[in-house]
Amino acid sequence: MIRTIIPVLFCCLFAGNLLGQDTTVMVGQKVITLSPVILDKDFEVAAFINQIKSDSSFYKAFKNLRILNFSSINDIRMLDDEGNSKASLYSKTKQIRENNCRRMEVLQEQATGNFYTADHQYNYYTAQMYASLFFTDGSVCGEDNIVAGKEFSTAGKSGMEKHKEQLKTLFFNPGKKIKGIPFVSGKTAIYDDEMAEYYDMSIDMEVYNKTNCYVFKQKVKPGNEGDVVLDEMTTWFDDVTFEVVARSYVLSYSAAVYDFKVKMEVEMTHFGKYLVPSLIRYNGNWKAIFKKRERGVFTATLFDFK
Repeated sequence: MIRTIIPVLFCCLFAGNLLGQDTTVMVGQKVITLSPVILDKDFEVAAFINQIKSDSSFYKAFKNLRILNFSSINDIRMLDDEGNSKASLYSKTKQIRENNCRRMEVLQEQATGNFYTADHQYNYYTAQMYASLFFTDGSVCGEDNIVAGKEFSTAGKSGMEKHKEQLKTLFFNPGKKIKGIPFVSGKTAIYDDEMAEYYDMSIDMEVYNKTNCYVFKQKVKPGNEGDVVLDEMTTWFDDVTFEVVARSYVLSYSAAVYDFKVKMEVEMTHFGKYLVPSLIRYNGNWKAIFKKRERGVFTATLFDFK
């Protein structure tokens, strides 16, 4: 009897260990690790990857800000080489949309250091970029939140406007090729098979802000950091709607004319039928030719949607 029971117990334990282990699958040239909980759900991995590549909910959430009323707390700090604050802006703003136009009211503002120039212009490129994404100058009319068929384009743009468009592509459509940035364009297409060898990818499930989520992680393999732009990205997708619940990512690159390292975190919330960002954190360090190095940290907290 004992001789019979021992092999049976061994087989059961061995099978249990196998069931509790991660498993890898191939999607094109991409090797993706699946957690046991994903395996238990009979998950369609290829369909999920295609869903990620075509996702528009993240960009749509930011477009929704153009048609809603909301308040924002803005905390921007520019840092010196030791990480101490040398200039900052803390403000509370309110966006008002009426008659198909939106405008911004500044409810409170406190600036330190040389955040502004003598004529009240932004003294830092990081601040200019923040303002272009989250502040409204004057009245802006005729906007909508449609994303279908719309793509970022640098055509006909130059200088600051061109850089803003490239930055928006990196922020809102990570994984897309970006035209016009030397040595970088092809390296941003992280879902293409040509980039598969540089990344470890995995799919799991966890609860984020009381929402059951599929979690897709993509991280550069050790030793390949110089061959990619997006070092790491984690996205939490609602397991029912597949909307983006949150995303964090790290971008970096170093070339002769510029270098940068940027960390971003975005959390979403719902206002009625609208998915909107509620918290955006940024920590960036960049240097471009003919410009001083900038180290900036900012947090945008959005609330009181109407």
